[in-house]
Amino acid sequence: MGCCGDEEEEFLKHLMPNFSETLTLGSTSQASTSGDSDAVISPMNSHFSALTCQDVLRGIFERLPVADLARASCVCRVWNLVASDRGIQVRAFRAPWKLKDVVGIPSSGSFWRDNSLGKFAISHRLVRGDSVASLAVKYSVQINGHTTLLWVSLYLGGLLHAFKFDLGFLASYTVMDIKRLNNMMSDHGIYSRERLLIPVSKPDILINAICYIELDSYAKREVAVLYLEGGPDKKLNSLLNKVSSEQGRRRVIESLKRSMQIDDGTAQYYLSISNGDPRAAISEFSEDLRWERHAGLS
Repeated sequence: MGCCGDEEEEFLKHLMPNFSETLTLGSTSQASTSGDSDAVISPMNSHFSALTCQDVLRGIFERLPVADLARASCVCRVWNLVASDRGIQVRAFRAPWKLKDVVGIPSSGSFWRDNSLGKFAISHRLVRGDSVASLAVKYSVQINGHTTLLWVSLYLGGLLHAFKFDLGFLASYTVMDIKRLNNMMSDHGIYSRERLLIPVSKPDILINAICYIELDSYAKREVAVLYLEGGPDKKLNSLLNKVSSEQGRRRVIESLKRSMQIDDGTAQYYLSISNGDPRAAISEFSEDLRWERHAGLS
């Protein structure tokens, strides 16, 4: 029965067919490289053939955080191929916050490279009576973690003014966060929306949670959305998609109006007969102009 060193040597021989040659090369070059403390092992400067094996790389990359995974993808094509695997990216994205799952496909692969707390948001379905200030107060305990301060102030009674001060401070702080996250210039923007995104700054709420990757048309950002009650509302999502498509169509019409110098109704007509293709709409309009000029000359 061999010692532990013999077993390790046998294991390395399976990974490296030229293990004995590598040992010889390593022993001869040890003196010259012992002083280089900044040497980095990579497929470019190492005889360790396992660094080009995708299965081995997968086992290594699954344990890397997002930042290191992004660096590994820049080493070579093989590493980039393995590091770009969606399963590995999702696992690295979930790991720091102990998420149960992340549902959805982002519009860009760069989404997975940032898993900071600002990448997450809570979805709040707006109801009658909601305001940005009231939502700031409602979620301030979750966001800022001042539960003890608020309840102690309320319990003492004599410090009612201090309680009001703290409550107002939290509200003013989170109002700006909510506005910034939802791309709102004023409080009146709440009346044209079906929901608001609430920023998350207490990571405990993400433990064992399921987040949904969504592109919010109002906030104009892609975030991992957390639903505290249930899951995404299909009707709400379809409404958001409809609003997004209508906004896109409106921008196209405005562009056609400027480029062709026509009114709104004419732009809509040419866009409709061209099946929504702006270039075809401009071509149709130009063709009609030429026909009118030719008919006028004749």
